[in-house]
Amino acid sequence: MVALVRGWAVGLAICVGVSAQAQTTDTPPQTLPLPAAGSAAPIDPVAALLVEKGLLPATTPQAVRKVSDAASELVLSAMNFLGVRYRRGGTSTEDGFDCSGFTRHVFENSVGLLLPRRADEQARLPGLASVGREELRPGDLVFFNTMRRTFSHVGIYVGDGKFIHAPKPGASVRIEDMREAYWSKRYTGARRAPVEDGGALAGLRKTLSGYLNSEERGAP
Repeated sequence: MVALVRGWAVGLAICVGVSAQAQTTDTPPQTLPLPAAGSAAPIDPVAALLVEKGLLPATTPQAVRKVSDAASELVLSAMNFLGVRYRRGGTSTEDGFDCSGFTRHVFENSVGLLLPRRADEQARLPGLASVGREELRPGDLVFFNTMRRTFSHVGIYVGDGKFIHAPKPGASVRIEDMREAYWSKRYTGARRAPVEDGGALAGLRKTLSGYLNSEERGAP
């Protein structure tokens, strides 16, 4: 128990915004036993990874609700890119990511949903459900006004009030707390893709394909 408390203290001492490049090669555990005596029940893999990264106390895994396999896969996929550098216009691990390039890459490679390129386009995409802040679940897209423009920044909610994103030039993909003053006052909403419903997700892919094609035809 002393070792567990010490590990959590170290996790708190490390700013969530610090690059986690050295952690990108770790294989996230699928389950983690609770430390309480007589309890051996596994917790959600998303919560397990947050515990491993020092972002959630191992004694309070219930802070992250059980989510669907699809949402868990999406969040765990996003975690694999911790430490990848920011690059304006970037859409790949090799070149780096900007905020919307990161969310687009994660959604395409985890649930097969190709989002529009820009953050504001992702926020206004038909077929994505608007979600209240108190209803956020891991895998939701969260949007912020960071350039004096609504929906100018986007990330992926991971649970326990935290989100993962590609923040700015000179930084890298990292996890931050939405409850911090900077992010809290700039928060502008959230959107949810129907990752738990295969039929709805297939329909959204078809709708999105037509939407993107029409956008490309209308481009100069």
